[in-house]
Amino acid sequence: MPKLTVEGFDTVDVEEGKRLVLAIEQDAAVDILHACGGNARCTTCRVEFISGEPTRMTRAEQMKLDEKKQLEGADLKGVRLSCQIVCDHDMTVRALRRLAGSGRPDPGKTPEPTIQPPPEWI
Repeated sequence: MPKLTVEGFDTVDVEEGKRLVLAIEQDAAVDILHACGGNARCTTCRVEFISGEPTRMTRAEQMKLDEKKQLEGADLKGVRLSCQIVCDHDMTVRALRRLAGSGRPDPGKTPEPTIQPPPEWI
């Protein structure tokens, strides 16, 4: 069973294959945003990997992060979309966008259990 550590919170065991965004919210009890419902459209579920960054990425995640880099010119090294990652090994992350302090009424629609859109791994 993979272990998930969100900076500032306790380490938790996560069901193998669970989406990272759901593990952060449900298992680690962190109020991460997912405004688009976990569909790789908004980037509010961004996390920064401290350790255990996955080596593979979905095409949807790559496209959205490339778009974000072009718009903001930001260095996104180690930054990933938690909605596009499955928990299949130990990970330590920093949640970058949380409900607390966001001004939003809620984190967004609960993401589906499986990666959306259906993953095309690159």
